[in-house]
Amino acid sequence: MSHVATVFAQSFFHGTRADLKPGDLIAVGYPSNFTEAQPLSWVYFTATLDAAIWGAELAAGDAGERIYVVEPTGPIVDDPNVTDKKFPGNPTRSFRSRAPLRILAEVVSWRGHSPEVLSRMRESIARAGADGPGIID
Repeated sequence: MSHVATVFAQSFFHGTRADLKPGDLIAVGYPSNFTEAQPLSWVYFTATLDAAIWGAELAAGDAGERIYVVEPTGPIVDDPNVTDKKFPGNPTRSFRSRAPLRILAEVVSWRGHSPEVLSRMRESIARAGADGPGIID
């Protein structure tokens, strides 16, 4: 399903370990936060803070976990990596775009998942990776 995004209609979030500032763009052509995949041809984001928290917590690297409020600069579509494969109907409100996301602000106060829940999620991701390539469409 294709959507037209406006800042007035919905807030969107992007979880990462990248150190960005308002006005910066998150654009296609960079590696995934989560796999060794080739540079991505989509940028990914969500309309739920919880999904963005997972993004920040599970992103590769040692830098601090960050969540940004972002504004799509072009058309957006449902993220088929999540909506078609794991959560039909898009309850995680996960999206992607070929157009950049503009950083509007950083969410500075948020609560992450417990160490136990985070550990179980990492184990689940590791098992899935062992079953085949972590291909992100």
